[in-house]
Amino acid sequence: MQPLLEQACWDTLYMVGWSTLIAIVGGLPLGVLLVLTDKGGLLQNVVANKVIGQVVNVARSMPFIILMVALMGFTRSITGTTIGREAAIVPLAIGAIPFFARLVETAVREVDGGLVEAVQSMGGNTWTIVRKVLVPESLPSLIASTTTTIVALIGYSAMAGTVGAGGLGDIAIRYGYQRFETELMWITVAILAVVISLIQFAGDYAARSLHRRGGRSGAAPKLRLLKAATATSKTV
Repeated sequence: MQPLLEQACWDTLYMVGWSTLIAIVGGLPLGVLLVLTDKGGLLQNVVANKVIGQVVNVARSMPFIILMVALMGFTRSITGTTIGREAAIVPLAIGAIPFFARLVETAVREVDGGLVEAVQSMGGNTWTIVRKVLVPESLPSLIASTTTTIVALIGYSAMAGTVGAGGLGDIAIRYGYQRFETELMWITVAILAVVISLIQFAGDYAARSLHRRGGRSGAAPKLRLLKAATATSKTV
């Protein structure tokens, strides 16, 4: 069973890796937009904020197994099939985007408003504030959010194994459950536990390192860097 488990591990990492990348690309701007369009935000638009927030809430509230079934037609139109690891990436990514967007929103809201006001007083526009303040200052929390998303996606990918997506979940269902090979099922559980622990440790370490680095820099050096960046953007 060793070659089978090795292939299942690679399939799981493949699905989680690509869906995480898509979730970051789609969820990061969506989460920032939720903050910017909120009441008192830089791009305040209550109607747009409520519409985006409602769409995110509905997508988040849908159980993943139902989402997979609902997206089968869409998945087939993109990948040409509804089974296999490539097909599983579609519902995994779509399910993870709103999840990650809410985490991004929470992380960005924690940024000190004084830094935003300082950049505004220097003449910085919205794009400068997002690029030089909101994203860099919330980076430790964003890394923690990414870690949480990866862990959730590993669980989703195991669930996707019930409909032939491949990976460790598929092994656990086909061999551990349907063929009553309990030992193999517990091996897959142990592998998932080890992978999740390693990812959580790496994410926590990276977030703590960035947080300590940001804490040593202090507010004054940050403001000087922001002032220089704003002056540069004006010149360009």
